[in-house]
Amino acid sequence: MKLKEKAYTLDDLIKKASEYIKIDEQIEVIKKAYSFAYKAHFGDKRLTGDDFILHPLNVALILTEIYADYETLATALLHDVINFSNITLEEVEKEFGTEIRNLVDGISKINKLSLSAESNATATYYKKILVGLSGDVRIIILKVADRLHNMRTLWAIPENKRKEKAKETLEILVPIAHGLGINHIKSELEDLCLKYYNPDVYNDILEKLNETRQELDESVNQMMQSVSKVLTENNIPHEMKGRSKSVYSIYRKLQKGKSFNEIYDILALRFFVKTEAECYLALGAIHAKFKPVPRRFKDYVARPKANGYQSLHTTVFGVDGKLFEIQIRTYDMDYVAEYGFASHWSYKEGTAKRKNNLEEKLMSFRNIIELNEQQVESEEEFVNVVKNEVFNSKNIYVYTPKGDVFELPLGSTPIDFAYRVHTSIGHQMVGAIVNNMIAPLNYQLKDGDIVKINTNKNSKGPSKEWINIAFTTSAKNKIKAFFSKVDKDEMINKGKDALLKTIRRKKLSINDVLDNKAVEKALVEYNLDSENDLYYEIGIGKYNPTSIIKTIIGITNDENDSVKKILKNASNVSDPKGDVLVDGINGIKVSFGGCCMPVYGDDIVGYISKGNGITIHRKNCHNIFEGNDRLIHVDWNEKLNKKYITNVLIYADKKDDLLANIITKTTSMGIGVKSVNTILNNDIYIFDLNVLVTDNEVLDKYIAAISNVAGVSEVQRGNK
Repeated sequence: MKLKEKAYTLDDLIKKASEYIKIDEQIEVIKKAYSFAYKAHFGDKRLTGDDFILHPLNVALILTEIYADYETLATALLHDVINFSNITLEEVEKEFGTEIRNLVDGISKINKLSLSAESNATATYYKKILVGLSGDVRIIILKVADRLHNMRTLWAIPENKRKEKAKETLEILVPIAHGLGINHIKSELEDLCLKYYNPDVYNDILEKLNETRQELDESVNQMMQSVSKVLTENNIPHEMKGRSKSVYSIYRKLQKGKSFNEIYDILALRFFVKTEAECYLALGAIHAKFKPVPRRFKDYVARPKANGYQSLHTTVFGVDGKLFEIQIRTYDMDYVAEYGFASHWSYKEGTAKRKNNLEEKLMSFRNIIELNEQQVESEEEFVNVVKNEVFNSKNIYVYTPKGDVFELPLGSTPIDFAYRVHTSIGHQMVGAIVNNMIAPLNYQLKDGDIVKINTNKNSKGPSKEWINIAFTTSAKNKIKAFFSKVDKDEMINKGKDALLKTIRRKKLSINDVLDNKAVEKALVEYNLDSENDLYYEIGIGKYNPTSIIKTIIGITNDENDSVKKILKNASNVSDPKGDVLVDGINGIKVSFGGCCMPVYGDDIVGYISKGNGITIHRKNCHNIFEGNDRLIHVDWNEKLNKKYITNVLIYADKKDDLLANIITKTTSMGIGVKSVNTILNNDIYIFDLNVLVTDNEVLDKYIAAISNVAGVSEVQRGNK
């Protein structure tokens, strides 16, 4: 039976918090939150058998280690009152204000979700986590601390649930702790995850460490004293700490195929100095005394990691020929390394550099959220993006020639790097130089690469091929957004040009047609927001310029003399040989309107045109205006059996072989295809087909059949 954990008290929390929170009113808020939570959870027990209040109290104590502000500590105490008691958010806001209420709401919502559910719930979980990261980062720090305490007492739940929680923690929360630089929490979480997810391996490593513990400790102490003596002789004030690698870090080395005895940097020393300059002085003194191992030196002081980590790393041959990893850093660097640049003093009061680092990190999370809102992705695709680009521990650190560092997921290319620096850099990129050598754009960047992006301000923009080369969703979608805007601008210009040409052809006044009030009438009619939207709809063929003009000003016809002339010259003997019978008239040239392309069975009407006889239109054609003196009654000739050309517009996803599937389906129904025109509109295709059908019933069946083809979103009859 497990022993109960130490019963911390409010006094323990206040003592820790008072070390850095010096405002009495803020300490009183923490006390008030404890009292509120204590009453809410009174009588409740955890699965460990402990009073429930011990959990929020421990979470708050964990957060004091990173100097969390009083609002975060108060939220830690209150974080379960919504989900595990009858307290409402309104009550929390009334007692503690809007900011603490929002923090409690954020952590409560995340804690309601479970990663072990269906993929839809998994995607929702990721989105909630990302919203927390992209908004108030304290919500996610609360979540990490909450999970750490739960992992410490994970023995109290069934084994299958332990593995589930351990997997969730390792895949999501450990990478977040790493990304925010909270190393001491990350390391403990990793060890606890391994302990519960793979207990046999964990216990085996722990046993081997314990077997060699005395020998390791003696070697570490001896090496510490030797290095300390060297630094003292060189007048470098310092403090030191010896350690062996964590169980999980050893496990990862073993997973790469190494044996326990081959993990040569299992012994590690850490030395703290006052200034950055002393870091390099100490390194020089150590290398002068102990031979360094080639290619094992890393300078994270001059080139920090993206999460703010700074330190000098070197591995040397030490006492008894053993290999020791030595880390040298300032006290300031050590704090950031252990507690992260998201900790209170750097998050709210730290240097501008640290706050910029944090903001840059959080921006990557915001980008994923924004991209998900902009792009129609499946939940599975969204989860994969988050796993690969946000919660992926296999990140690389790439540098500009000036030494600025950027964190990218493994697999990134110079295109991803360019867009990571700035969208305009990506759009203007014409080439890349990696480590002083010209590199192809599909080159996969490696950790430590120095990348220079060559740009040209006169560049017309990226190539569409870059979408297939880029690795990150961010870069891909910035490229897609560029072309969406270009395509839309082209359609706007095309639509505007078509409308102006139609206005001139009809000998109308452009100022009258495009009068502000008249255009506003059209926008209301078609439910559009702007004049450019109107041009865009014309450009993609959704609306015909003539129908737009009709809506704006209407059209009158006073050419009755021409009509009378045509009717006067017509014969009064009906000829049943034509496709269409015109009441009481013969000898008139009859043609079908190319705008609406009527077929047998459609409701039709004749339009008497100057010099071109009668043009047959569907009655609902946008070019036909009721009350026009040029209209004449016509009927289909039922004695004829022939096929007619008509037009359909098919709106479909951008998928390979979709057009081939549509054509196959068309011909299988005995319908001929006269012509096909493909229009790319953003990320969808519009297939403009002229087909041969016998009548409108066949056409209706065809439209219904094509509507059911996978990838087709809408089919409508054309009216140009």
